[in-house]
Amino acid sequence: MTRRHVGTAIAESLAAHNVKRAYLVPGESFLPVLDGLYDSPIEAIVTRQEGGASYMAEAHGKATGEPGVAMVTRGPGASNAFVGIHTAWQDSTPMVLFVGLIPFPDRDRESFQEFDPKAWFGTQTKQVFILDDSSRASHVVAEAFFQAKQGRPGPVVVGLPEDILHMDFDGEIIQPINVTDGAVSPSDIAELSEALRSAERPLIFAGGPRWTPESARQITEFAETNQIPVVHDFRASDRIPFSSPANAGWLGYGRDEKAAALLENSDLVLAVGAVLGDVPTDGYTLRQGANDRNFFINIDSSLRGNSAAVTRHILASPVAFAEALSEINAGEASAAQQQWFADAHAAQVAFSTVQDEADWRPAPEGTAHIESLMRAIQEQAPEDSIYTFGAGNHCIWAQQFMHTNVYPSQFSVRNGSMGYSVPGAVSTKLEFPERTVIAIAGDGEYLMNGQELATALQYGAPYLTVVMSNGEFGTIRDHQKNHFPDRVSGTQLSNPDFAAVARGFGAHGELVTSDAEAGPAVERALQAMREKQIPAVINVIVDQALSLPDND
Repeated sequence: MTRRHVGTAIAESLAAHNVKRAYLVPGESFLPVLDGLYDSPIEAIVTRQEGGASYMAEAHGKATGEPGVAMVTRGPGASNAFVGIHTAWQDSTPMVLFVGLIPFPDRDRESFQEFDPKAWFGTQTKQVFILDDSSRASHVVAEAFFQAKQGRPGPVVVGLPEDILHMDFDGEIIQPINVTDGAVSPSDIAELSEALRSAERPLIFAGGPRWTPESARQITEFAETNQIPVVHDFRASDRIPFSSPANAGWLGYGRDEKAAALLENSDLVLAVGAVLGDVPTDGYTLRQGANDRNFFINIDSSLRGNSAAVTRHILASPVAFAEALSEINAGEASAAQQQWFADAHAAQVAFSTVQDEADWRPAPEGTAHIESLMRAIQEQAPEDSIYTFGAGNHCIWAQQFMHTNVYPSQFSVRNGSMGYSVPGAVSTKLEFPERTVIAIAGDGEYLMNGQELATALQYGAPYLTVVMSNGEFGTIRDHQKNHFPDRVSGTQLSNPDFAAVARGFGAHGELVTSDAEAGPAVERALQAMREKQIPAVINVIVDQALSLPDND
């Protein structure tokens, strides 16, 4: 009979929490956990770098609302994984990172790969646990999952001393601890109803965590029925379908001026799941009036990050709010409100429509317009496609032109962290194998975790990556031009042919150097994904001067 050690108990506890897969880079510091996974229903997804593992776990948390699980070793492994922790912290994503640690007797002796998990992770996690008592192994797992999910979700770190993991375990496996969704009280309903009936320009600001497909559907129906436009938070524009007449776009970097005007001019904002913080308020400049009417429906009792006035805070998740919508009486929309509603959606449709080719800016020979790729994807991608992207100028194209019609379908980062697009695509494809997944990457961002293409091939996760290759870190170069015109320094790149590299991995590769090649390349790439079940990479050569949409 196989010996039951603490590593086994951790694997059994993860299974009790319905964990499907753990994203990891193996390390000798947590070998008993790997041994526990051997007989477990949990699939160990072996990634090529700890940053990729932690990003994949974070994307899983976004996709399911359940904590994504990553496992790494001490010191260097934990350092590499930190990028996913910071992302989960700023994105309010449930995630649990297990870190193998040095044995207890070696502590505080500057032993090999020693570090202090609480000092490293303490400011960017909801809690850091150190498993000091072997008998509490399953308790710690249950507490970690509870903390990751309760209230405003976020990352939790569990430190696993190597010697503790090898000890015998004969305790019970602790079942998941229930998490509350809060509630909307009768007085909340009465005040919400009165506020909506008196408003001429109501607006729903949607985003944040704790959404489900059903709550997204219910809130969409409420907004459409009562003719209330919905503007989304930064990198969260999949709460309301693009096709919905209530969809009024999104706030944050690259947003439409008309979306910002909606926030400024609304006489009542219902912020559902999100807060009005730095990015959606354009650096604390929009919606900062002390007398603005803002209702926050948010399960976070602290409203961490909010900078706007708070008329009323309803301590409820989007799920609890959606369940109470039938009791809210918003009254009949006035003619002015109906016009407000119609104009908001019309502006979003216009902003998200690719310009006619005759209006595209001139591009040099040997390059393609990004518009040609956006148009091809709009025309060929299924309606329920998932889009992943990290940080950089390329994200503005994805945010503006990749139409999201199903929740969840947009996976990105609110902390400006590069390297997310590929790991996010791998994770979401594994979770939603029936859906098409498309990663939009820049050449700088792609190579930060492009090696996880090997992980996708190993575990059968065919997705498409579109790499916008312009030979520079474009966002930083734009800032540089503003501060130091004509002094290019530290922002230029020399690239391989990403399509050829992809073929070397065993994936499908396409090189696009003209607009005429864009549509056929997307068609062949999608076909390879469907028929051969392999990932595809389209390397698009674009001009540096055309790195952002022409919204003038």
